[in-house]
Amino acid sequence: MLIEDDSPPTPARPQRNYAQMPRFQRVRVSVLGRYMLSDRREFPCQVLEMSPGDAMVIAPVPGAVGEKVIAYLDHIGRVEGAIMETIDGGFLMDVQATQRKRDKMAAQLTWLANKDILNLPEDRRHERVVPDIRHSTVVLEDGRRYNCKIIDISLSGAAIELAVRPAIGTPVTLGRMRARVVRHFQDGVAVEFASAQEMLNVVQQNLRMN
Repeated sequence: MLIEDDSPPTPARPQRNYAQMPRFQRVRVSVLGRYMLSDRREFPCQVLEMSPGDAMVIAPVPGAVGEKVIAYLDHIGRVEGAIMETIDGGFLMDVQATQRKRDKMAAQLTWLANKDILNLPEDRRHERVVPDIRHSTVVLEDGRRYNCKIIDISLSGAAIELAVRPAIGTPVTLGRMRARVVRHFQDGVAVEFASAQEMLNVVQQNLRMN
């Protein structure tokens, strides 16, 4: 004999897709940057939530699910991944990175999420300045050398006027510093240094022509 249950039925739990189940805990941030879709079109963006594994990006052009995205974000740097889901006004993307880079990203996100609450000083790691010495050289892997002009630099990279545009990801040497191309723009390229510099005057000295 079945006993009737007068309690209201428990609503079915909706299925959650991959994008709704981040592998890491997202934090609320407000980070500006630029992103490039697979067809190399480039647009400004803002990240509102992010973890070392995924990010919620407000973007004028959302792209397609599964499409590769390369973003360059203030305070965080280069981020690569693919669009997991389109949302109103943007998209959710996963973050493809090594464990070491994820650990570094977690520390950066913790700082960003808490700097206003704890009244922390501004992060100077990616402050962009115009160097005293603006003329330098770029050397490609095959030895080709080009004169360039520094637009601005930070402790993590530089924007340079350059007559050629090596492909995104191409290793280069700027002055005496190893770097790689992370972005193209109308008059040149942006590069990211292979290792963070400890002092900005060291960066400027290394940009001197040999």
